[in-house]
Amino acid sequence: MAELTYRQLCTAVAELEKSIVSSSDAIQANAAWMDEEAQDTARVADMIATMNVDRYTVGETQALARIMRGVSEAALAYASAGDTTAKAVSIVGAQARTTHEGVQERVSRSNVDGIHDVHRDWFEQE
Repeated sequence: MAELTYRQLCTAVAELEKSIVSSSDAIQANAAWMDEEAQDTARVADMIATMNVDRYTVGETQALARIMRGVSEAALAYASAGDTTAKAVSIVGAQARTTHEGVQERVSRSNVDGIHDVHRDWFEQE
């Protein structure tokens, strides 16, 4: 098993958090766009209904607007789950710092020769 350093852990957690937040923001933007399109489609359905366009076309346009709203709501729910995941990643990062930062600081300040070669089990607290 490859060794994972404290710095690698912090970097990986920070990159994951940034990626999740960015993806969540993009999903929210797409959901907002989809909602706007659904509203426009619903307006079109209302407009063509006043023009006495056949009821099937009006009904299909209204159904499309409802489906688009549903997709938008689902995308927002998915983005919300992404936000929850990003918060969990932040908690993981904080836990990593709480658990390992003290050890990292002590190792970095140590004047012992070859301190980085000592097996990590030696540093575990009991």
